[in-house]
Amino acid sequence: MKETAIRENHLYQKTFQRGRRWSGRYVTVWVLKDLNARRLKKANPAKAYVNRIGLSVPKRESGAIGRNRVKRIIREGLRPLAKEGILKTGYLIVISAKPGIERRKSYEIEADLRYIFRKLEMLRPPEDGKAPAAAGPAPGSQTP
Repeated sequence: MKETAIRENHLYQKTFQRGRRWSGRYVTVWVLKDLNARRLKKANPAKAYVNRIGLSVPKRESGAIGRNRVKRIIREGLRPLAKEGILKTGYLIVISAKPGIERRKSYEIEADLRYIFRKLEMLRPPEDGKAPAAAGPAPGSQTP
């Protein structure tokens, strides 16, 4: 699934004001249904809905080199989610970095994004129709 970048400031502002927000350890994510999703679907060669993603890194984080590094880390953390195709499509998604993220690895950001998207109900159900396996035994069950 191919994502496109949010380039217009008014879309960032609209997502910040009207979107649902959830914060994790390293990033905060805003999600808003994209009203232009149908138009973009028609323009897309694959005729599929796409997400428009924007990255926001505050200037107080560091200089330009540091901000670009943070953006690369976030993109790399988001890449496995997009590759698996588990994100719902047709949304405006803005990801904002929190202080201290430049010392983190992309797999830490990926775990944080998975948690946040799960809380925002942005993950598609598994294709086989089965619920995802739990990380341990069910509460109240006894193991031999």
